[in-house]
Amino acid sequence: MNDFLVWVCVLGPVLLAEALLARYEVLAYSAGWRAPTTELPEGVPYARGAAPDGPPDAYLVYLDGIGKRRVRDTRDGGQLVKALIAGAPELRVLGQVQPYSPLADPLADRPVWVWLRRHIGLLLFLHNVMQIFVAADHRYRPLYNRAVGSQIVTQLRLAGYRPDSGIPVVLLSYSGGAQVATGAVEELHTRLRSPLLLITLGGFHNGANDLTHAEHVHQLTSAGDWIERVGTWIFPQRWRLFRRSGWNRADRAGKITVHRLDPATHLGSHSYISPEAWLPDGRSYLDHTADTVIALIRARCSATAA
Repeated sequence: MNDFLVWVCVLGPVLLAEALLARYEVLAYSAGWRAPTTELPEGVPYARGAAPDGPPDAYLVYLDGIGKRRVRDTRDGGQLVKALIAGAPELRVLGQVQPYSPLADPLADRPVWVWLRRHIGLLLFLHNVMQIFVAADHRYRPLYNRAVGSQIVTQLRLAGYRPDSGIPVVLLSYSGGAQVATGAVEELHTRLRSPLLLITLGGFHNGANDLTHAEHVHQLTSAGDWIERVGTWIFPQRWRLFRRSGWNRADRAGKITVHRLDPATHLGSHSYISPEAWLPDGRSYLDHTADTVIALIRARCSATAA
């Protein structure tokens, strides 16, 4: 009992502080107190993959899970992005978007967070977790969607995307990145008028965002992914009872297709992006995921060409 009280006394104030900090960024954006960052660190390209001297088959924006802390890092050290570029050189891939910062300000590059990362690394994850719930909160959701949607639009334009070009934009999201991807649809449609394809990988989101302007949503999931299942339980808009939610309207319109990546898990050595777990056909879980994503994008591009 005493241990429980200690944890409550320690974590309670920390969670409260994180909740307030998470709200600050979206309010600072909406009030115009700070302008979002647009420039990338020296040596970081705006896109990789297909050469910029010609239009690619599609632009792919990767929105990582809560481990995303800076421009360069991803939860798997960039292996999924590298596998996608190697397997589909016709794509132009962007991995620098900050899904958990409306101001596009990498968390790990802020001075106070550098110290915290060395001493209390868990706070980095708690911050991003709180950002997901801010993005899902009906009071802040429109502002958050506009902020990160604008960030994606800016990075796409800097990577060479031209509005009304007809080139598809693919939002590939992992875990909590799905909340950001579904929320960015309206902003991308309004400002780029681009065909939008969403691919969620273990997507954790509240199902409230309007998906009217998304061509299709491919839901990559697994029976072993308990974190995604938690999202379908705790957010009422994911329940079939709430027929008017954005997710359920898209489902009834036939816009959502489920693809099984069993027996992968959400995290750990058997996750969707593990290069060390193997399927009977000899492919790693990472290869299986990358192959599935590439096949879905190529099917979309081939349908357009036909």
